[in-house]
Amino acid sequence: MSEDDGDLYAESLSKSFGKVTALEDVGLIVPRGQVMGLLGPNGAGKTTLIRILATLLRPDRGHATVAGFDVRHRPDEVRRRIALSGQHTSVDEELSGSANLVLIARLLGFSRRAAVARSRELLSRFALENAAARRVDGYSGGMRRRLDLAASLVGHPRVLFLDEPSVGLDPGRREELWSPIRTLADDGVTVLLTTQYLEEADALADTITVLDHGRVIATGTPAELKSRVGGHTVTVRPGDPAETAAAAAVLAEVTGQEPTRSARDEVMVPVAGDAEFFEITTRLRERSIGVSEVSLRLPSLDEVFLALTGTPAEAST
Repeated sequence: MSEDDGDLYAESLSKSFGKVTALEDVGLIVPRGQVMGLLGPNGAGKTTLIRILATLLRPDRGHATVAGFDVRHRPDEVRRRIALSGQHTSVDEELSGSANLVLIARLLGFSRRAAVARSRELLSRFALENAAARRVDGYSGGMRRRLDLAASLVGHPRVLFLDEPSVGLDPGRREELWSPIRTLADDGVTVLLTTQYLEEADALADTITVLDHGRVIATGTPAELKSRVGGHTVTVRPGDPAETAAAAAVLAEVTGQEPTRSARDEVMVPVAGDAEFFEITTRLRERSIGVSEVSLRLPSLDEVFLALTGTPAEAST
């Protein structure tokens, strides 16, 4: 894949602040209409990279283009094609949802009629039409985040930087935000997403790049990263906790490895593939060991993050 294939392209980007190296030889490519998750511990260089791509910082070395325009030499063209939605909502709480979007559209040069039409379109898209006339200070946290995302799309950006879009929201509210983000690719919008919630990256990202100490240490689809870190794991929870030891013995017999146990009376063991999984389930049935749960899974992104960076995801936010 070449530079011409990517809406976001970086090669050998480096940036230092005094003696501190924020980025060193960073490269990435994001094709148009895809979502890339940018992950890493605090201080990994994520914010510096976004600021360079958004033309807010100049790199010391390297080359980057956004929507085909060089961030050093054509910053004005880059800015016309990007939008940024940060961790904190930027809408005016004293205005209604509709008024916020109309105001932004007018500032971007829309006619009055076009601004109203764009406002209605986005309020409908983000399921906010019933709250269009209400002041934003009466919105819930999830509604405010949806309005802020709608505001970032008023100008039809080709590239959208999403910096922790669902920070502070409970799981149910986060999922409400995921659906409209997923639909952005259908409009040809390219998204660079940073998030502290790894299940969010797993749900939304086509590819993931992991930064640590200013360097790219891994890149790939969520499935590729999970496969790289480790194979499948079988987890068995007996219906009767008294049969946990018997279930563990079956896992050990099939795999030749000692299973680990959790506080939830689960036993877990890595397997080479689904053949061992089916052999385990067959032997459990033959020995009449009832189970309330049995699964074959790849590592979670949290486990991938820990294996790659040495830092639990919750400790890096």
